[in-house]
Amino acid sequence: MDFATVIGAVLGYALILIALVMGGGIIQYVDIPSVLIVIGGCFGILLMCFPLGTFMNFMTVTLKTVKSPKQNASSLIEMLVEFAVKARRDGILSLESAGDSVTDEFLKKGIRLAVDGTEPEVIRDILETELNYMGERHKTGAGILGALVEYGPAMGMIGTLIGLVAMLQTMDDPSSIGPAMATAILTTFYGAMIANMFAGPLKFKLEGRSAQETLIREIMIAGIMAIQAGDNPRIVEQKLNAYLAPKERKSQFN
Repeated sequence: MDFATVIGAVLGYALILIALVMGGGIIQYVDIPSVLIVIGGCFGILLMCFPLGTFMNFMTVTLKTVKSPKQNASSLIEMLVEFAVKARRDGILSLESAGDSVTDEFLKKGIRLAVDGTEPEVIRDILETELNYMGERHKTGAGILGALVEYGPAMGMIGTLIGLVAMLQTMDDPSSIGPAMATAILTTFYGAMIANMFAGPLKFKLEGRSAQETLIREIMIAGIMAIQAGDNPRIVEQKLNAYLAPKERKSQFN
């Protein structure tokens, strides 16, 4: 689990709740018409923007922001260098049994293709195609949250206009001015909360995760191609370490 996401969300929402309580109580910030306008409107817009299947995956995409990355780049490089040593010593066919212990399907596919003697250009084409389509899927997931960032405040503004119209139409009844004004203001509040304390931060998190996973896959491709080419394990390590910042680089041959 990514504790940074959880801690940040808990801290941010807790401070807002404390401020609301200190400001007179939470209940006065709850307005059902405002909720219907903003929340209902946002979900309606998402259905208009995305296919039903993509919309149904909304919670799955959101939950990915609290999951830790599957693999660390440094540990991946260490494993690929070990594979290079084994292939150099016992031949690339020896990686067939080693590949069975790999849990990542992308890496396992690449190793199997190399062991089967597939041409390097074909291996790279297959893996890079899969990598590209993975990036497109990630863009779609982040796009759902991006739509909320864009349309959440817009729905809040629509609710504000609705509330102001209702208030102006009932100026002769002072008792109705307060509820109408509350709807006008709270819809803006809800829209800002959705965009800036939910969808926006999670979108940035997903984009960061996508970039990290892309890097991992690029390291895998480079490692598989170097192993198949029969490169010296030291050279393999240097090639793969080039993907990391200098302070993150490690060597198994010191």
